[in-house]
Formats: sequence, structure tokens, C-alpha cells
Amino acid sequence: MVVAVAVVVVAVVSSFSIDGFASGRNLSFLLLDVVAVGLIALPLTLVVVTGEIDLSVASTLGLSSAFLGQLWLHGYSIQLAVVLCLGLGIVLGLVNGFFITILGLPSLAVTIGTLALYRGLATVMLGDQAVADFPASWTKAATANLPGTSIPIVLLPLVVLAIAFAVLLHYTAFGRTLFAMGANDEAARFSGVSVWRTKLLLFVATGTVSALAGIFWTLRYASARADNGTGLELSVVAVVLLGGVSIFGGKGSMGGVVAAVLLLGTLTNALQLADVSADTLTIVTGGLLIISVVAPNVGERVRAARARRQRARALPG
Repeated sequence: MVVAVAVVVVAVVSSFSIDGFASGRNLSFLLLDVVAVGLIALPLTLVVVTGEIDLSVASTLGLSSAFLGQLWLHGYSIQLAVVLCLGLGIVLGLVNGFFITILGLPSLAVTIGTLALYRGLATVMLGDQAVADFPASWTKAATANLPGTSIPIVLLPLVVLAIAFAVLLHYTAFGRTLFAMGANDEAARFSGVSVWRTKLLLFVATGTVSALAGIFWTLRYASARADNGTGLELSVVAVVLLGGVSIFGGKGSMGGVVAAVLLLGTLTNALQLADVSADTLTIVTGGLLIISVVAPNVGERVRAARARRQRARALPG
């Protein structure tokens, strides 16, 4: 609720104080900017709810972009190239999942490693080359608006996926299993949950959706580059945690994450229109990430202190 209110406040203040913010053209750009972050944040929310993390998502995006460029250069049809890129995302997710769930390695360490590995593979695959001659019909579709509106068409599948992930997390037995795993892995395992299989599936989902985001990124900017999406993992992790998902697992809501995606997108767009530097935008994102980690802990300590005082007052004499 707090994040949703913040979105409204930032949007209203920016509309009155920044020229062009409330224009239909800028609204379209703002919504396009949140698509990639929003896509990746959906499966990553499930991963973090279980107490794990995937920091390789932006590198997966970059590698899928480079792969799409290579396939197109070698004469593959755009349809087949897209399918193969999604297949690559599945493989990259499986690699993360294998090390984490089968070998039992920490997800933080594994995905820091694959963050560098996947980005390095993208650089080897495409170097500093940019592939930019994709079919015009596909690049236009990636940026086109619904007729008579400023709402990008690509926002519709994002909304559908957000609803599907929200239902999966909050209204199914599978979602309850994820919260149980985040609260206590061992207890979930003893209750009959296949923890390793579930987590493996989540990392595959994150890899696949990150590859999908890479395809969108490439077509939106009509450019396949090895450095596409560099640093995007900071924004994705920030919105997941800012949306109320506990870094320790077991808590969170998909609605909060969606609101955080809109908040970060709106704030970033407003600062860009105000000619704020890219370095400052990174500082803002980092600050939000710190706040999202620190605020729940501070709130928990305040509640605990209040409860202790109430118990003390209730004691006789």
C-alpha cells in the first residue's frame, strides 16, 4: 500500500513540476521502460520468496540478445531465432538450478559467477558488434501502442503474466509451498515437498523470462548487443525487495512488486526528464535497494520494542 501511494505521489508531483511528464508520448516511453524489469521481476519474486536469489538475470538478457543477433546474421528466420533464444534461457536457468539445487551451492555465489560468465559469453559471441537490421514489422510491434492510446501493446502480455504469477503465488498450493520453503526449507522437505525440484523449476522460469526480456530489449531498440541490459539486475532486485519481499524468504506479495516496478519506472523517468545524470539514477536505485532491506528490519525492531513495553506495563507492580 505504501509503495502504491508513493507511485501516485511521484506521478502527481512530476506532472506539475516537470515539463512533458504527463504527455502521452512520455507515458508510452515510461511504460516501455518498465517492461523488461517487470518481466524479470515476476519469476524472481518467486525465487526470493523461497530464500534464494538470481543475480544473473541481466547477463541472461544480454546473452540472449547477442544470440538473437548471431542467429539473425547467420540467416535464421526471426521466428526460429526467437524460439532458440527462449531455449537458451531454459538452458541458462538449468545451469543455475543445477549448481544450486543438485550440488547444493549458495545461490548468491553461483549467480554472481554466472553473471560474469553469461556476460562474458555474450561478449565472445558478438564482441562490440551491433546487429540492427531486424524485420521492421517486429521492431515496430515492440514499440507500437494500442490504437488510440499511449499504452504499448507489449504491456498486455506483461499484465497477463503478472496476474498469472500473482494467482500462482497467492492462490495455489504451489504458492503456499514457496512460502513454506522460504520460512523453513527443512520443514518443507519433511512435509513432503520436493524442494530441489521446485527451486530448479523456478530458476528455469527466471532464465526463460530473462531471455524473453532480452528478445524484447533487442527488438525495442532494434539492436542486438552484448552489453544490452548491463546493470539491470540492480533495478530488478531493488523492485522485488522494495515491493515487500523479504530477502530472507517466506514473505512477500506480487502486488507490492508490481507497484515497486511502477514506482522505480516513474521515478527514473521523471529524473531523466529533469536532466539528472545516469550516475545519479544509479545512486537512487541503490538507495532504494538499501531502504528496501533496512526498512523491514527497523520496522520489526520497533514492533518488538513496542511489544516488550506493553508486556512490561501489563506486569503487576
